[in-house]
Amino acid sequence: MNIDEIIKELKKNANSKNIETERFFGNQGENMLGITVTFLRKFVKKIPKDHKLAIELWNTGIYEAKMLATMVDEWEKVTEKQMDKWVKEFDSWGICDGACMNLLCKTPFVEKKIFEYAKSKKEYIRRTAFTLIACLSFKKRELKDKEFVKYFELIKEYSFDERNFVKKAVNWALRQIGKRNENLNKKALKVAYDILKLDTKSARWIAHGAINELEKWKPRKKY
Repeated sequence: MNIDEIIKELKKNANSKNIETERFFGNQGENMLGITVTFLRKFVKKIPKDHKLAIELWNTGIYEAKMLATMVDEWEKVTEKQMDKWVKEFDSWGICDGACMNLLCKTPFVEKKIFEYAKSKKEYIRRTAFTLIACLSFKKRELKDKEFVKYFELIKEYSFDERNFVKKAVNWALRQIGKRNENLNKKALKVAYDILKLDTKSARWIAHGAINELEKWKPRKKY
């Protein structure tokens, strides 16, 4: 399918009621057609991986087309320049999380970008850093524990950020690391209690959420 055929199909399936639902859950993405992720995941099966097409889809500015772009792009062809451009254009938690899970966490420079994006004062760019940590935690089972321990200081450092979509991502990153195995669970809990001692509103929220989940966590049984 070419870009024109894809956009035509997307517009044919537009649904304004779904936009209202997205807004209710805090997704403020612009130029939305109101197409569900479920539809997009089925629709994308008709589209082969294509880096050039992904760029075209992103550049339409249509929310759902941008989401498709993250699904059809070829991660090995993604450059740092492209990644920076897309991340700077994130305007909602939906496109941020979708891009991180579908594409950006697979790039070879993801670790470098995590530390870089965390320093940004822009909400969605900083969210990207911690969303990437969370995605690596549940997608990259082959990574060693030490690859996640190095993110604990970053998590503590930015636990002060009161912005909703940042603190949720920081909490998510800590919880996902702590659910990889027993060793990281213990380490993540210690970090959560250290954050709790910082005694700020956001730190307490992040810490309590992580402690509540990680203390109940049990490793999966191997059969």
